[in-house]
Amino acid sequence: MLEPAVQISSLYKSYYRDSLEIPVLRNINLEIPAGAFVALMGPSGSGKSTLLNLLAGIDQPTSGSLKVAGEEVSRLSERDLAKWRARHIGFIFQFYNLLPVLTAYENVELPLLLTHLSKKERKEHVETALSIVGLADRMKHYPRQLSGGQEQRVAIARAIVSDPSLILADEPTGDLDKQSAEDILHLLSRLNEEYGKTIIMVTHDPRAADKAKTIRHLDKGELT
Repeated sequence: MLEPAVQISSLYKSYYRDSLEIPVLRNINLEIPAGAFVALMGPSGSGKSTLLNLLAGIDQPTSGSLKVAGEEVSRLSERDLAKWRARHIGFIFQFYNLLPVLTAYENVELPLLLTHLSKKERKEHVETALSIVGLADRMKHYPRQLSGGQEQRVAIARAIVSDPSLILADEPTGDLDKQSAEDILHLLSRLNEEYGKTIIMVTHDPRAADKAKTIRHLDKGELT
């Protein structure tokens, strides 16, 4: 039996403004098997992005258990967390977050600079990732020379270049036209089906959610 990719138990997350507690997530219990493609839906302010940030180790829960790739994330030191994130997490953002002064190749290579891979090994990883997303011929292009859809594909290549256990996508089609959005969703489906990647995607778009195998809803901090 494969270990679940995500195991969340009795998870709470609150923020504090002075002495005022602002609850964001309440009693979240969720298990996601390896190889799943889950869409997380819900209105703005329901806690979707907060949950993604917790899964990525960018934020810490107030209480409860959160295991990702078999690791209790909240118990890791900052140094171990950075290593764990580099090995296990690929993050795709709505607005790509590419560095404009770097080429597509250099943007994709960035996460590998935190690893012990040689320059030759990094080159192999980057070229493979860009080939998977269909941009092998755009390696030397800068973000300004690419369309929005191509920029997002570079961002996806960056997310998968280290062969992570889990891909977290926060509104990956939210800034794209209809055709580019379809292309990105098709690519995510391929990553899930052909490469066995576990994907958790936050989206407002029912058409995007339909590409996932499972849809979960968050409302006012609670999973419904």
